[in-house]
Amino acid sequence: MAANVDETAVNIADPSENTINTARLKAGAIANNLIDPGEDHTIIIAADTIITLQDQMLGKPVDAAEAHSMLRALRNREHRVYTGLFLIDLITGQELTAVHAAKVHMRPYTDSEIERYVASGDPLDKAGAYAIQHPQFQPVDNLDGCYLGVMGLSVCQLLQQLNKLEVPLLADMQAVKQAHNHYPCPLLDELNLRA
Repeated sequence: MAANVDETAVNIADPSENTINTARLKAGAIANNLIDPGEDHTIIIAADTIITLQDQMLGKPVDAAEAHSMLRALRNREHRVYTGLFLIDLITGQELTAVHAAKVHMRPYTDSEIERYVASGDPLDKAGAYAIQHPQFQPVDNLDGCYLGVMGLSVCQLLQQLNKLEVPLLADMQAVKQAHNHYPCPLLDELNLRA
């Protein structure tokens, strides 16, 4: 379900806290829109992603001009991607939070590549104005962290949190591994050690 919240309402300088509080805001909006959570455990999972370049936080661009600006600033540089996760069990009220931070280095893409990518419309709903998984643009040349976290939801981290809620883990771990697109994931390695 889409939360349809004003993500700019959360304005905390610390990126980890910012992502957690924005995810909490999204989860609250979803909880308020549920007609009947039922008698079984209903768990709401919400996530938020933000990028930091030096001391500046980059959320979703407001328009194409800002997307251009963000992509030029990120070009051939390293930045951090923070993905905050918030889970709430609506029956027990138990809440869990987690943040994954990844180091990402962008490749030296050209101005014309930026132009084509922005024209596709894809960057306008992405933190930092890019999708690591975009098949044509492929902006990243190096990643230290969870690929799925950079996409916006670390499935590996989610599985860790669901385990804490004692939810049976029925994930196909081979499929989770393949979804990392050949990038090694330290969180996935931790899950495999415990599996």
